Amino acid sequence: MRRNLSTTLRGRNREGDPMRAYDALPAPLRAWLAQAALPWSPASCRKIWLKARREGATEDMILARLDRAERKTLSRDRFSASAGAVSGHDDRQDQFA
Repeated sequence: MRRNLSTTLRGRNREGDPMRAYDALPAPLRAWLAQAALPWSPASCRKIWLKARREGATEDMILARLDRAERKTLSRDRFSASAGAVSGHDDRQDQFA
């Protein structure tokens, strides 16, 4: 079955309940995922979040890291109209300041 995504990026099958994994994420990370241009898995975002926290990164630093990762991924997608124009999620800072 064809999904409603026009992309050259490879899709992946996931195991488990993605909604339960999403609900278990920290609120700032859930807010970032809700605005993300790509269909990130909660598991991959949680992995990035936990690794960055172990390294001593702040929430804002982690969200900026996710923004950079998303821009990099979008730049590889030849069908992405916004490949070079993905803006950061600056409006989320007001929610969690």
